[in-house]
Amino acid sequence: MLHSLVQFKPRDVPLRVALRNSAGLVMPLAAGIASGHTEAGLAVAAGALNTMFTDLPGPYRLRMQRMLLTALAAGFAAVVGSLLGASTVLVMLAALAWGIGGGLLVALGSDAGRAGMTSMILLVIMAADPLPLPLALAAGGLIFAGGLLQTVLAIAAWPLQRYRPEREALAALCRGLAASARRPSAQGEAPPVTQSLLDVERLLHGAHRDRGDVMDIFRILADLIERIRLELLSLEDVRAALADAEGGATIGRAIEYAARALEAMAGALDRGTRPLAATAALEGFDATQDALRELHRRSEDRRGRRQLAVAIARAGSLGGQLRAALRNVDIAGSRGELRRRAAESRLPRALRPRSAAATLRANLGFGSSAFRHALRCGIGLALGVGIQNLLGWSHGFWLPMTVAIVLKPDFAGTFRVGVLRVAGTLAGLALATALVHFAFGGEWERLALLAVLAIAFRMLVTMHYGVGVMVLTAMVVIMLSFQGVAPGVTMLARSSATIAGSLLALTLYALWPTRETERIRPALAKMLEAYRGYLLALAGGEGAACADARSTARSARTNAQASLDRLRDEPRHRRSLLALAEDVFANANRFVRASMMLEAALPGIAEGAAREIATQFTARLGAHLDAIAARLRDPAAPLPPSLREEERNVLKELDAATTGEDGHGPASSVGDALDRMTDSLDALAHLLRVADRPRRARAVAA
Repeated sequence: MLHSLVQFKPRDVPLRVALRNSAGLVMPLAAGIASGHTEAGLAVAAGALNTMFTDLPGPYRLRMQRMLLTALAAGFAAVVGSLLGASTVLVMLAALAWGIGGGLLVALGSDAGRAGMTSMILLVIMAADPLPLPLALAAGGLIFAGGLLQTVLAIAAWPLQRYRPEREALAALCRGLAASARRPSAQGEAPPVTQSLLDVERLLHGAHRDRGDVMDIFRILADLIERIRLELLSLEDVRAALADAEGGATIGRAIEYAARALEAMAGALDRGTRPLAATAALEGFDATQDALRELHRRSEDRRGRRQLAVAIARAGSLGGQLRAALRNVDIAGSRGELRRRAAESRLPRALRPRSAAATLRANLGFGSSAFRHALRCGIGLALGVGIQNLLGWSHGFWLPMTVAIVLKPDFAGTFRVGVLRVAGTLAGLALATALVHFAFGGEWERLALLAVLAIAFRMLVTMHYGVGVMVLTAMVVIMLSFQGVAPGVTMLARSSATIAGSLLALTLYALWPTRETERIRPALAKMLEAYRGYLLALAGGEGAACADARSTARSARTNAQASLDRLRDEPRHRRSLLALAEDVFANANRFVRASMMLEAALPGIAEGAAREIATQFTARLGAHLDAIAARLRDPAAPLPPSLREEERNVLKELDAATTGEDGHGPASSVGDALDRMTDSLDALAHLLRVADRPRRARAVAA
């Protein structure tokens, strides 16, 4: 919990995004100063400031929609706040409604939740200075214009670089896969680049995707990268099990050459050029395959020969996938169109966006964490407005604004943002006061300082929230100075309001918390059920169904990981529950990695008795996985018996059915994957049997 306060994350906002956001903020204010309409320029700059948060990666169409909706919400909230600001009762009622509505938007995702928070902030800020209807409409229009300006700057490259978001996402995926290939991972770790793959799927298959022949190239390339990921994982697992040191080193060189090829493809996608550097990497990869064949020929150890045969089979498949990806990168970078159109892909069912209305209706109940968050936001915002008016603080909107920013659906987020908000605000107030008082007193000097701070804020806020808040606070103080508000005059009031707002938000969460202890087991169960769907798709052998099921499982694993992270950060959780959740998640990772090995190996087995044996046992594993998921949901549900004896018989039948195949490579890969999957299921059943024993004993005693 305390570690999250000092943890820095990698920077994920490019410099060009920070520059254009800063330009959208500074340009209208500069125009206002130059023309003698500083307040109008300040209003446009305020709209630009609130909308810049939604300038995020994604298709240009989605970016435009997201930023326009945020700008509209901010403008409308500004009009309502300006009109109702003269009446404390009306503003409190509006704050209650806005808080509930804006807080409930977290059910639609982080982007919608950010737009809801923005509208809450604008409501309370504008309510501090009531205006008549004509001026309120003008203020709302200017704030919307600032958001519109940021939107135009964000999508300005659309006609010139139509597919840049897609190319950048695929390039980042290739680089992430190359980096993970160089870092051997344990069986208990989640498969690499999971979140990157989810982002690419939504980008290429989502509702706001672009269309055209080039997009078909990108979709095919994403599928090939997915196959490369499977083969790399399989080859790494073979290397870990190989006793021959020379063979392990040779496989390591093959993985390194594959990583170099992926990096070359990433560079070509970024630049839109041909991936010439990948050719040399593939030549080195081919040389390692020849070395593996020579080691297999010389080996006299029967077990070692079988392992080397598996490595040769997996390396050959990986080489084919790399060459296919290279051809598609070449087409995407140099010509930009396919020779023939591919069939239109569909987003997997679990990733398809539901209608916003249906999602919000489903969250209208006390069992929904989004609904509880919405009520906390509404009550907190209304109380914040009432307290500010009761105490009569100058620019007291800082108190309800802090409540809107600090309150999050989970404890970890609320605690972290609350503490860092106070620390960052105090530091930012001191920084801005010192800078304006001693060095940047003139209008144009302050404007230049504002531009520098805007760039710093945009690049730093995702790295560390406290540092970002410090810079943002300094920005707000400087913007208010253009209205004639001296930084040092209200420093104490702003500090007190920020502290009070953070304490109010933390108190509201403590009075009605959302405990992750009640959600972790269902989240893990949902993940295992998604893995069962993946196994059934593997047994069915349909490529499209398997890709859909894989995406669904990936999404479920991401949600379970998020739930586990929130449980770790809660101050009062049962250590036994956390230990169980971590062990279940680790063994589930072992299971899904083995499943991916199975998916990579199955195509090497021809249709016949061997394929039938493997798919039938895969279905049996899926049924056992479903029973373990049911036990996670209900501790009274029975656990399945071990499949170990049945698995041994299956391996014997598989060997008998593939007798005579050269090296037994594909069959050995399938058998190894089934053995690992069975072992993971036995471990999961044992963990739940031990963890639920005290609870069942108490139930019997009662």
